[in-house]
Amino acid sequence: MTDRESCIGFNLIPGVGYVKFSALTRTFGSPAVAAAAPREELMTVPGIGEQLADRIAGFDWNSELERELAVAERGGVRIITLFDEAYPEVLRQLYDPPLCLYVRGVLPEFPERAVAVVGSRRMSAYGERMARAIAADAAAAGFTVVSGLAFGIDTAAHSAVVEAAGITVAVLGGGLKHIHPRENIPLARRIIAAGGAVISEFPLDFPVSRTSFPRRNRIVAGLCRSTIVVEAGVASGALITARLALENGREVFAVPGHADNPQAQGCHRLIKEGAQLIENFDDVVSALETGRLPGLEPADSTAASVPYHAGAATDLAPGERRLLELIGNGEWTLDQLREASETDTGALLADLMRLEFKLLVERGPDQLYRLRNQRTR
Repeated sequence: MTDRESCIGFNLIPGVGYVKFSALTRTFGSPAVAAAAPREELMTVPGIGEQLADRIAGFDWNSELERELAVAERGGVRIITLFDEAYPEVLRQLYDPPLCLYVRGVLPEFPERAVAVVGSRRMSAYGERMARAIAADAAAAGFTVVSGLAFGIDTAAHSAVVEAAGITVAVLGGGLKHIHPRENIPLARRIIAAGGAVISEFPLDFPVSRTSFPRRNRIVAGLCRSTIVVEAGVASGALITARLALENGREVFAVPGHADNPQAQGCHRLIKEGAQLIENFDDVVSALETGRLPGLEPADSTAASVPYHAGAATDLAPGERRLLELIGNGEWTLDQLREASETDTGALLADLMRLEFKLLVERGPDQLYRLRNQRTR
């Protein structure tokens, strides 16, 4: 078995992401050797517990890999791994790059002339109009438009690019056999027919889930030089994409909306935090040409802190509450929180984003997460 085949196989095993894959590779020297390692040796690898060791040792490498490759070939799907030259270099810069990319269509060059256009699923007529105009103008300017094929802003952006005879790439939150929403299957076909691509890091039969969408968002942001948020509420996944763009050194732009529209509040918050306000795609082009790319800056450490009130934590999801209790009065790096919470990186970033917007947690210039009232003086 080659390292490339082993990479595809490890991607099929639940619980094996880039961090654990890297630990396995470091320990055994190559993924092919790791794939053949006995359970007892697998358990000596940092981060590989008993359950995951059982899954790896019990994985039917030959039949499962053969089945995945056969289904991909029948469906016209190309699988690009970390070991392939075609793997986008820009994704290698991510904290946890995908082990594989499943591609239907043609994957363009990234990221210099690629922009992400994202926003709310529950868009207004104004949001749809702005998304379509910005995406169509981006296509006319020769940019690839990347989005997530979701309802709302994503659909509007993809559709506008296809109608403008441009190139767009849809990044899915599930396997290519599970395009979601199903209503966008015709749109996915149009994207491919127009010269674009539909891609996913997940195995072909992987279903969409709550935790898969934040992982999808990091690829959307990671592929592009800039991310444009058209319309989003304060808890929108589009804001997770914006934060992930910042985490990976990308620029963030936001379109202002109506002050009384809840779906505009996320964009307004981004602008207050340093995202560049744009009214059309010409503003983006101008910023790229002049180098005026402030992006979304972390909060100034000298800014006044917002007191933490116990009552503010009453409306929290279980994952948010558990994370808030874990952070306590300490200061944590992203890696430390991921290991302590045993949470997938995408889900962890999503929970942290929501806690930040609820003014319960902050990330300082030192890249440490802490409670808002525990800022180091």
